[in-house]
Amino acid sequence: MSDASVIVNRDGRIGHILLNRPKALNALDLPMLRAMQAALDEWRDDPAVHAVVIEGAGGRAFCAGGDIRAVRSLMAEGRTDEVEAFFREEYALNATIDEYPKPYVALIDGICMGGGIGVSVHGQMRVTTEAGLFAMPETAIAMFPDVGATFMLPRLPGELGTYLGLTGARMTGAEAVHAGIATHFVPRAALPALRTELARDGVAAVAAHAQTLPPFSLAPHRAAIDRCFGATSVPEIIERLQHEHTDWAQETLATLRTVSPSSVFWSFAAMRRGGGLSLRAALAAELKLTRHVTRHPDFAEGVRAMVIDKDRQPRWSPARMEDVDPAAIAAMLA
Repeated sequence: MSDASVIVNRDGRIGHILLNRPKALNALDLPMLRAMQAALDEWRDDPAVHAVVIEGAGGRAFCAGGDIRAVRSLMAEGRTDEVEAFFREEYALNATIDEYPKPYVALIDGICMGGGIGVSVHGQMRVTTEAGLFAMPETAIAMFPDVGATFMLPRLPGELGTYLGLTGARMTGAEAVHAGIATHFVPRAALPALRTELARDGVAAVAAHAQTLPPFSLAPHRAAIDRCFGATSVPEIIERLQHEHTDWAQETLATLRTVSPSSVFWSFAAMRRGGGLSLRAALAAELKLTRHVTRHPDFAEGVRAMVIDKDRQPRWSPARMEDVDPAAIAAMLA
């Protein structure tokens, strides 16, 4: 059905999933998660399906994330069971993708953030175009890098993951391949041919279309990223950035001063913990943390300021990182 939020079909050798909420930038809601899970369950043991291909409709986004506006509304109405169901089923889908016995190929053209990374990064192939735009911007809404990102980000080269998770820094498609979030770079103009060849020939078609990457724009800052974000605490990260005396460091400090102070602390702690966990254990820990974070006043305020009213003037509580209580953060992750 063309009006369905997820369109599922068979095409030659592949099972094809199309995220189809283009006006919402293909943001994920619970019915979409369930439709995807059902398709993967159906194709798991189907010998005619050699691989799964997922992409987003509309040309602007692969998937901009979870429908966080809906989560905020449910919390405001006290419908916590529905919020719990959303995160539980989203994370279960992330685990299914990671453990799937057949190749899972994401064709990423446009915005891929938050939950969009969750339904792509755990698959074997993440193909991005020059229009790919990747980020984990959760600290801007007082969430934390979830969907298995507390497992994934610590495993990126050096301290790139800590930097990306705390700042929400955006990367182009090519930069995401350099960082290890995507695996192949294919020009947007080649996507139709790639899609056809995937259905006809299987996943070998990806390598035939992949192109050489341009230089990594973060390369000049890699040493500073590792130096600063390799610190053992958030205050130490801030101190190290202050001692860098570079434009990059000042811009990074300014970004960290705009996001939720509390979320910087709980995101840092969650990523450090996730570096030593399996994906399933990290997802279980993330689910537990969502119960605390979605009740924190910063979450409702962050979604209001960044998603609903879009005034980008959140009033955080507390307003400064210096005033965050480390004991309260530790209790949330206990």
